[in-house]
Formats: sequence, C-alpha cells, structure tokens
Amino acid sequence: MSLAPHPRHETWMRRAIEVASSFPEDVPVGAVVYDAEGQELAAAGNEREATGDPTGHAEIVALRRAATLAGSWRLDGCTLVVTLEPCTMCAGALVLARVSTLVFGAWEPKTGAVGSLWDVVRDRRLNHRPEVYSGVLERECAALVRAYFREA
Repeated sequence: MSLAPHPRHETWMRRAIEVASSFPEDVPVGAVVYDAEGQELAAAGNEREATGDPTGHAEIVALRRAATLAGSWRLDGCTLVVTLEPCTMCAGALVLARVSTLVFGAWEPKTGAVGSLWDVVRDRRLNHRPEVYSGVLERECAALVRAYFREA
C-alpha cells in the first residue's frame, strides 16, 4: 500500500528526473535526499558504468553523500526521492540508514523491492519501516528508462 503523495513530492521528483537525465552513460535513475526541513542534502545518478562499481546505484551514492554531509549514517527525518523503484540492495540500504520517507516514480517489475518482487521496506521483521509514496510522476520516470533501453 502506498500513501497519497504530498504536492512537494512532484517538485522533488522533477529534480530527481533532472539528475537522472544528466547521466547518459548508465540506466537513467536519479536519487535525491532531502533533510527534515526539505533542503536537498545530496543527489546522484547511477554511476556503475562510470566507476565500474556494482554498488554504484543512484540511491546508494546519494545516501553515502547525504550521510557524509549529515555527519551520521542515520538519516532519520530524511526523504529519499528516486525515479525508479529501489532494488533489494537499495531498499535494504535505505532501511538501514533509517530514512524516514521513500518517494519513487516508476515501478520496476524485474528487480523492484518495494512491492514488485519483494517488499523489503515494509517487512515487519525489520526494525525500521519508512513511509512509502509510489508512482509519483510515474509516466515521466518510466519514459526515461524506456528511452534508454530503446537506444541501447
């Protein structure tokens, strides 16, 4: 189950789309971390191809940068906005980082871990469960990925 998005979620998702569009060499996924006051802490796109790092997903890179700026691995009160449903690695990382809110755009039926294949973020066995807002600007986010794979 997803909650109804707040109006600011669309604004934040447009920023994530902008970030995703600036990484043409990899699958266009953009992630932005906002603090409790709504200020942008960090933004990242997929960097796997550029760095050769299999963990170079947009969410992981953005979480690392946000933790560095916050001075703590605990990102309580923060919101992660990402254009594509997180995979198991990224869903696990945002749970472990204690991110309070997840906002994502397009569903990922092949690897998604926020309801598509698994639902890591709502697993009652874990000690933290963020609020989830899904499908925010879903068409625009999905179009980025479709266009990339058409051209690849």
